[in-house]
Amino acid sequence: MSLKLVGAGVGRTGTHSLKLAIERLTGEPCYHMTEVFGKPDHVDAWGAAVDGTMPDWEQLLAGYGATVDWPACAFWRELADAYPDAPVLLSERSSADAWWASMEQTIVKMLAQPPRDAEQEHTRSMSQPLMQSFCPGWPDRDAMIEAYTRHNERVRNEVPPERLVEWRPGDGWGPLCAALGVAVPDEPFPHVNTTAEFQGSMRPQDAAETT
Repeated sequence: MSLKLVGAGVGRTGTHSLKLAIERLTGEPCYHMTEVFGKPDHVDAWGAAVDGTMPDWEQLLAGYGATVDWPACAFWRELADAYPDAPVLLSERSSADAWWASMEQTIVKMLAQPPRDAEQEHTRSMSQPLMQSFCPGWPDRDAMIEAYTRHNERVRNEVPPERLVEWRPGDGWGPLCAALGVAVPDEPFPHVNTTAEFQGSMRPQDAAETT
């Protein structure tokens, strides 16, 4: 199976909703950070990629038809080169401030908490360096906003316009269907993993601190 879409948008830009939407349109699994959980070999492969050793993409992403979210979005160039026929999807929020507000209340708060078990500790051995690679000033607000803006500008500058698909929450099915060459489904676009839902998935004491 070859990737039909390479996601370059970072987390908290509607990527979980995009995962479900892309799976609906393609009938194939879409790789998202949630796919890493429970797969220690994937954690190790992405951790090695953060350190500069790229995996065998065909092997790592076997069975998947697209990627969105971290950790794959950190390697959008490599994936775009490996799958030259796949459009590159840049998802973003309405503004950098809106993105930071969501990040601060979800991923930043979660990573600030002690890991709840050995599996989560192992996953963080990859995700923490990944975030620091994305933003050396992690998790400073201004540094994070600068990193987000820089990331999106690089995608726009480096991906040919005819290959780039830009999407924001609220755009719905249209841009995805056009990129994939499929009809627009007669059903609502999925909307999941809001800030409140993310907080609800955290430990009770964590969620209480984020309300």
